[in-house]
Amino acid sequence: MVALYWSVTAFIFLMFDYINYAFPDPLRYYASDPYQGGVSFEMSSLIVLFPVFIILMWLIHRDIVRDHSRAEVWVRRWALVFTLFVAALSMIIDLVILVHSFLNGDAITTAFIFKVVVVLAVGAVAFMHFIADLWGYWETYPRRANSVGIAAVVLVILSIAAGFLILGTPAHARLVRLDQQKLSDLQNIQSQVVSYYQQKQTLPVHLSDLNNPLSYFTVPADPQTGQAYGYQVTKAPYSFELCATFNTAGDSTGAGMYQTASAMPMAARTGGTQDNWTHSTGMQCFTRTIDPQLYPPLNTPPVPAKVLQ
Repeated sequence: MVALYWSVTAFIFLMFDYINYAFPDPLRYYASDPYQGGVSFEMSSLIVLFPVFIILMWLIHRDIVRDHSRAEVWVRRWALVFTLFVAALSMIIDLVILVHSFLNGDAITTAFIFKVVVVLAVGAVAFMHFIADLWGYWETYPRRANSVGIAAVVLVILSIAAGFLILGTPAHARLVRLDQQKLSDLQNIQSQVVSYYQQKQTLPVHLSDLNNPLSYFTVPADPQTGQAYGYQVTKAPYSFELCATFNTAGDSTGAGMYQTASAMPMAARTGGTQDNWTHSTGMQCFTRTIDPQLYPPLNTPPVPAKVLQ
């Protein structure tokens, strides 16, 4: 029962993540980033628990074939009735959640319709399968039971394969995580550069100038190579450049998802818009220009606009 319920839940949420990925909602910040969702956990659950469920079901039905009285054991019949109750209840609860989301402003989109179909289809199939088991249908037609089992296995295999198409191999996923860490490091360094400028009215000459034992900040190094990130002042006292070597390409959507809460408030801004962290594979440099009106030196009045002109 545990393997069944966990597997079905993982399958439903995996389908939801695929739908969110295929039909991203602008109101869901992380919807189109599979690495920020539960895709890998849901795939892991299916890879481990679904075979456990299939093996246990095969052992139970093998015993029933040898001794038909086992089909009438009260524990088994209670488990089947309880499973029917859970299947019906899950359909009702999931539909309530989906309708609640709609009433909160989620439009009737393609993604919404697909989610409703997934919930109803999975719940209805589970309900019909176990009520047929309760009525002894699969003992009467064992070949049909085998066909249903094979179809379920194929469906789960296809759902897992789709996850690998989205996430890539585990090696690729690690490279993406390394790139995310590099972007996070660059954003934190950028925040410290801006803070350094506000404190001293000049940009640091070297990244090592940012090391501050009093604030417990140490300039991070590339987690993949252990080498220092690239940095240089391009146009004193406001412009500088940060560089890193990336394993994968990140588009503007993915780059936006790499933002960290600690780095965003202090991020240097140009033209009043958020920095663009889009990068390609290989060495990538990001040029930043501090607006002294947005980030004036601490304890001093802001720089007048006429002076900047």
